[in-house]
Amino acid sequence: MVDPVVAEVAAMLARLSALTVEPAPGADADRIDRIAAFERMRGALAAAQQAEVVAFARSQVEAQIADDRLDPAAVGRGIGDQIGLACRVSPFHGSRRLGIARALHFDLPGVRDLLANGRISEELAATVVSETRHLDAERRRLVDKQICAAEIEQLTPRRAAAVAGRLAYEADRAAYVARGRTARKDRRVGLRPAPDTMSVLSGFLPVEQGVACLAALRKHTDAVVAAGDTRTRGQIMADTLVERVTGQARAADVNVEVGIVIPLEALVDPHSDPAPDPGRDRRRCRPGRGAAAEITGYGPIPATTACDILAGTDGRRWWRRLFVSPTGDLVGADPRRRCFDGVLGHLVRVRDGGRCRDPFCDAPIRHLDHIRPHRAGGPTSLVNGRGVCARGNYVREMPGWRVELVHDGLGRHPHTVCTTTPTGHTYVSRAGPVARGLPDTLG
Repeated sequence: MVDPVVAEVAAMLARLSALTVEPAPGADADRIDRIAAFERMRGALAAAQQAEVVAFARSQVEAQIADDRLDPAAVGRGIGDQIGLACRVSPFHGSRRLGIARALHFDLPGVRDLLANGRISEELAATVVSETRHLDAERRRLVDKQICAAEIEQLTPRRAAAVAGRLAYEADRAAYVARGRTARKDRRVGLRPAPDTMSVLSGFLPVEQGVACLAALRKHTDAVVAAGDTRTRGQIMADTLVERVTGQARAADVNVEVGIVIPLEALVDPHSDPAPDPGRDRRRCRPGRGAAAEITGYGPIPATTACDILAGTDGRRWWRRLFVSPTGDLVGADPRRRCFDGVLGHLVRVRDGGRCRDPFCDAPIRHLDHIRPHRAGGPTSLVNGRGVCARGNYVREMPGWRVELVHDGLGRHPHTVCTTTPTGHTYVSRAGPVARGLPDTLG
């Protein structure tokens, strides 16, 4: 039986989907009114979803407390993960959504009502939650009233965030300063893919360090431009960053490992389109029509681009031939080992793209996990292995979670794993270059 709320929302989605194909007729003034109404609906939908998130979390905590098998210290674990799966986001963002929903529901009811009425955006509500996170419940509710009295819905997002930050600081200055000091412990560097075989290297730094880094790059760039360098200022700053971090003389001289993906049919059909062999001569590296490559730590790139990288660097080069099934999955295993180490561990990471195999989670691989647990007789093999983040490995041990192998990846289907949550919902994860981008369904 379909839940009545789900049925009502589904009907609304069908109506909205129809409007995207053929907008209703009307004057331009009517269209502006519709645009404004749709924007208000965004906030109302977010608030309704957050109410369900809070109710679900409360029910799950009560069920976990009643479960005698569960360590009390683990109460609450897996709730954000289930929310993330339902919202098609990572477990980290699922937990973040849960935290925002709880804060708005219990401590910031005025801001929650503004969101529910579509008078502010979900992003602004999240900003208020972040700016007030150092306050206890009583002070937070006081600031909530002040924020609403300041009519932040009439301000630009930037000014509204500034008002929320100032009021939060005035409510407890010492805690605000302490929060800033604590945040410095979270400094880190990250990398994420960008379009066109580019990447974004980011640094989460204390403000004075970030300003100092940018100022040093700009000063060096000014000197290089004055000396007649023909590169753009952006190119000079980017190259200088790479050179100073790596110690290389030239930014392009990186050490690189490229995995050359070779279809199995190339072994049995001498007339099939071959993969590139940069080991022969880097100047003669010519990829086949269907060839692909993987950059360790990044992911798939066109083989032509891989050849350009290998040919353009004076750093160390490695290339590893990776034989794959027709679906794009790697093949090969050693089932007698307990741990996924050595070449086997490397192959699991390459097959899974260096990212957690849990659906919608894009965190770096930290653990190599047995799909069928080793204690239950699961082999240490490429088929039975998957790369996951630490959180994904721990949450599967919670009551009600189940991870199963659907396809081994050795036939026409890609390597496929199905995760079942305590509520009985199932989510699918596929690996391999061919599988990337496929829907998370069991069709």
